[in-house]
Amino acid sequence: MDHTLDYLRESLSNYIENDLCQQIYEKVESRNYSSEEEFVRDLDDDEMSYLNAMLEREINYAKNVQNDSRVKELNEVYELLVL
Repeated sequence: MDHTLDYLRESLSNYIENDLCQQIYEKVESRNYSSEEEFVRDLDDDEMSYLNAMLEREINYAKNVQNDSRVKELNEVYELLVL
């Protein structure tokens, strides 16, 4: 699995009580994506919208705690969502 998706999976686990988040999490867990691009292409509109909002929060948090590697990895997925 792509290292970026490892960071994403970890972030998703913080919101797993949300049904849509759980659905996205299960996609990451059960499918063998070769890249974050492949993962994003597999999302539907609702999943993309949810993930976009969640990643904004997670990236801001990572910036606040100065976790630059986490910011970089999560930003890779976020940028694909907003294209």
